[in-house]
Amino acid sequence: MRKTLPLAAAAIAVAATMIPSVPAAGAPDAVRWGPCSEKEAAAPAASPAPSLRLECSTLEVPLDYRDPDGRQIEIAISRLASEKPSRRRGVLLTNPGGPGISGLGYPVALAASKLPQKVLDSYDVIGFDPRGTGRSAPVTCDLTRAQRNRGNLPPYAHTAADVARQAGSARTIAEQCATSKTASMLPHTTTANTARDMDRIREALGEPKLSYLGGSYGSYLGAVYTTLFPRRGDRIVLDSNLGPGGYDVTAMRSLARGLEDRFPDFAAFAAARPEYGLGTTPRQVTAKFFELAKRLDAKPVRGIDGTLFRGLTFDRLYSDASMPSVAEMWQALDRDRPLPPDTPPSMEDMENSMAARFYVICSDSRWPGTVREYQRDVAVDRLRYPMMGGSAASIGPCAFWPDERVEPPVRIGDRGPSNVLMVQNERDPGTPLAGALKLRQAFGKRATMVTADQGGHGVYPFGRNTCANDAVTAFLVTGQRPARDLACAAEPGE
Repeated sequence: MRKTLPLAAAAIAVAATMIPSVPAAGAPDAVRWGPCSEKEAAAPAASPAPSLRLECSTLEVPLDYRDPDGRQIEIAISRLASEKPSRRRGVLLTNPGGPGISGLGYPVALAASKLPQKVLDSYDVIGFDPRGTGRSAPVTCDLTRAQRNRGNLPPYAHTAADVARQAGSARTIAEQCATSKTASMLPHTTTANTARDMDRIREALGEPKLSYLGGSYGSYLGAVYTTLFPRRGDRIVLDSNLGPGGYDVTAMRSLARGLEDRFPDFAAFAAARPEYGLGTTPRQVTAKFFELAKRLDAKPVRGIDGTLFRGLTFDRLYSDASMPSVAEMWQALDRDRPLPPDTPPSMEDMENSMAARFYVICSDSRWPGTVREYQRDVAVDRLRYPMMGGSAASIGPCAFWPDERVEPPVRIGDRGPSNVLMVQNERDPGTPLAGALKLRQAFGKRATMVTADQGGHGVYPFGRNTCANDAVTAFLVTGQRPARDLACAAEPGE
């Protein structure tokens, strides 16, 4: 919810900029598929099945659904077609999160991540770039290199004065977005309109219903879709769930709680490996975090200050596989030695991703509009979640967003068919369990929830918990969900 959740969501876009080589015909029911560009179709080198062929196309949709015959924008879509027509059930629309992350290459990324063959046989797996992102009417905020390199987390605020100082930078970015060449898209680049685009994709593909698999921010996108179009959803899987308010100020502040939920996993990992020199007990590793953060706040090392140190640690705890790189980064900073490769990662090509994120999250809901409110929130969260509360609760561009809102946020509720399966890691840093439980409550009888006793961001099919993965596969293939909410125990090797 990289990710946005600051850098991690970018990493999930395996083939982020595929160019449709054959445009869709103008009629909404006449998508004409053609090959994606050679370079981009070959991008997911990790794919275990080189024969997988992703097809691309485009579809025109209204910029403003209140004026369906007015200005149109182009949405880029992709398809990994089922190779077993006799087993094909329909389409499985996918979204990897964000907002601001390309989804065109996501079908192949899923296949490369061992999406079960019986799921691939059952569906044409559909990817798309949400409006404002990638190849779908991309937006800009004219972000400078320095603004991009700062990422999505405000500087850690130790005092009320720190929040007040950051307000100027936040206002500047909001003004850049509002005066950019794509500013006309500001009020229309919302989750609700992306959900309406999804229904146009369904219609254009000639499908009476669509199934859906979305993770991180994609969980909220799916929740909004199945709320706006409850009878047009078939099997809806929401993975790594935001709360019912989506990516609002509550979700932003919850990132600090997410790091605190997740950090014990890393503390245990590092304590068990004394060669890193970070401590031999979880308590010592935790103390090292605060020691390094304080030292880097005072004097950055090799371009890494305290805010970036906190953000990189948070971001890389999205995956167990990244724990060694976190430990190596800490070790290098502690001893002022060369940093591991890609630390910090390049933000050179992230302007559209960051801008699209601002467009969506700032337009979806109203954020506090006074510096004093953020100062109060920082004072609370800095005590409650000291690892990152001073950043996640501080002020950002949404505080100064233009007032125009086309519609209120979509309210997620329990009206509609019982066809939603939520799946969630217990120690997810980007979308903490606390928010997922609130979404589960909002859905009521519509949803069943599977939790996995593991850490990290993203369950299906990336995680190792077979209990959780099998539950999702069974639902997508057979339509059968667990009879009631299911808690999957930790499994050996997790």
